Amino acid sequence: MVLRSEILVNKNVLPTKEQALPGRETPMSLPEKHFVHDAPLLGPFAMDVDFAIFGLGCFWGAERKFWQREGVVSTVVGYAGGFTPNPTYEEVCSGLTGHSEVVLVVYEPAKVSYDELLKMFWELHNPTQGMRQGNDIGTQYRSVIYATNPDQLAAAKHSEQVFQAELTKAGKGTITTEIDEAPTVYFAEAYHQQYLAKNPEGYCGIGGTGVTCPI
Repeated sequence: MVLRSEILVNKNVLPTKEQALPGRETPMSLPEKHFVHDAPLLGPFAMDVDFAIFGLGCFWGAERKFWQREGVVSTVVGYAGGFTPNPTYEEVCSGLTGHSEVVLVVYEPAKVSYDELLKMFWELHNPTQGMRQGNDIGTQYRSVIYATNPDQLAAAKHSEQVFQAELTKAGKGTITTEIDEAPTVYFAEAYHQQYLAKNPEGYCGIGGTGVTCPI
């Protein structure tokens, strides 16, 4: 039996459901509007939008890259892919929730396609590192794509094959990205939302492989 204290020593080990922290029923309180775009953070939106969910390391830098993309209406950071309901940031950092830090991207398909967002995702980070991203180590920094519909899931899996071929040509490693249907996204605390717009000199661990994704 693996004890919680042992998991705390090695944050590269995902907890089981039985080992995960219990969490809480109450979700985090969020601001009504996006700090940068001044749009409703979670809607309703005046235009036709779709939703994408990506995890590519620390969500501060990842979110900024996506909100800067034309056609992105709103972005929200949170936690997904684990067991603990409505976790705090400190709980996620403990390695005992199983969640990855993610960005929920609200976008206009008429202005930016899902394939274009996938291209951004692959090029903005190193998806071959397993339970880490650069100097950020632990399960919360693992690379993930959570599809919100079957078309997204198929497109994500196809893009993985395409990008892996390019990584192999460049002598890089094997993709470890988790690609699956979207689980519940538990939104992060208000101070994390659009963090780098409020703290321009804050930490950003985003960095790619230098390999282009040809989709």
